Amino acid sequence: MKNVISKPVGITIAILVALIGSLVLWFHTNPLADPQEELIKKVIAIVIILVAVIVFVVLYDKITILPRELYQNRKLIWKLAKNDFKTRYAGSYMGMIWAMVQPVVTIALYYFVFEVVFQNRSQLLANGIEAPYVLWLTAGLVPWFYFSEAIMQGTQALLEYNYLVKKVVFKISVLPIIKIIAATFIHVFFTMVMLLIYFLYGYEPDWYLLQIPYYSLCMFVFVLALSYTTCAIVVFFRDLSQIINILLQVGMWATPILWDISLLSELQGYQIIFKINPVFYVVNGFRSAMFEKTWFWQDFYSTMYFWIVTAVFFGIGALIFKRLKVHFADVM
Repeated sequence: MKNVISKPVGITIAILVALIGSLVLWFHTNPLADPQEELIKKVIAIVIILVAVIVFVVLYDKITILPRELYQNRKLIWKLAKNDFKTRYAGSYMGMIWAMVQPVVTIALYYFVFEVVFQNRSQLLANGIEAPYVLWLTAGLVPWFYFSEAIMQGTQALLEYNYLVKKVVFKISVLPIIKIIAATFIHVFFTMVMLLIYFLYGYEPDWYLLQIPYYSLCMFVFVLALSYTTCAIVVFFRDLSQIINILLQVGMWATPILWDISLLSELQGYQIIFKINPVFYVVNGFRSAMFEKTWFWQDFYSTMYFWIVTAVFFGIGALIFKRLKVHFADVM
């Protein structure tokens, strides 16, 4: 199989990206931050980048085989993803309309509960900004539902397509991304419904909303990185699906989705614990783009942290998937 990028070029690009990222990280300053705390963050981040580059160079062939296969089979992936989305609702009278009904019903229920019953009409955000609570809540639910749907579908990919796993000639590495792309179709519609409600509340379109596709891409890459680990392990440990279900229930509160992290303004230690969760970066990004009107690069350390963690998870997922895939057909 011909490589998309040769090994020397790939290693050179990785080193240059790491070097540029480290330099930007080192010279970036936040006048509002504590200098000593900021220095510690910089040192830790640069050490992580250095370790990640060393691991990447040493295990280059094992780590890059997965992205190469995905790129080389991109047309097949797109075709199978569309087919997966269509067949999910095959046999029902309304077909794919059911995928569109769920987001609308979900938002309608939250609107009735929080706007009509509890009359919780506004949510105080950072810098004294107020927003309708149901809209603020929806901005958190949209990426969270995408994450929960995609991680469950990606985890079950090999089990659901077990007949393809047993085919020697089929590249089974494409299966998780097929399920995640299928979940993305629903996410796109859910996002459109969210923006429609956003405009109906009187908000006007602006450039900040262009960050929503960026944060959606962040979630796509992150959940894909996780899925290669979970889909490989669940083949041997079926209880993992139930564990993920429980973690998702806890995670909805720990992200947080239903409450604002600014409520812990006096408990900085707890805030840091919640912000360690990479999903928080995406959820907070949706809300920042819609209400606080800030750009993702303004939250520099969170952005760097998210992509470093995602890259590490992707590397781990690629190694685990490659190590275990030779045994998949034997246990199915």
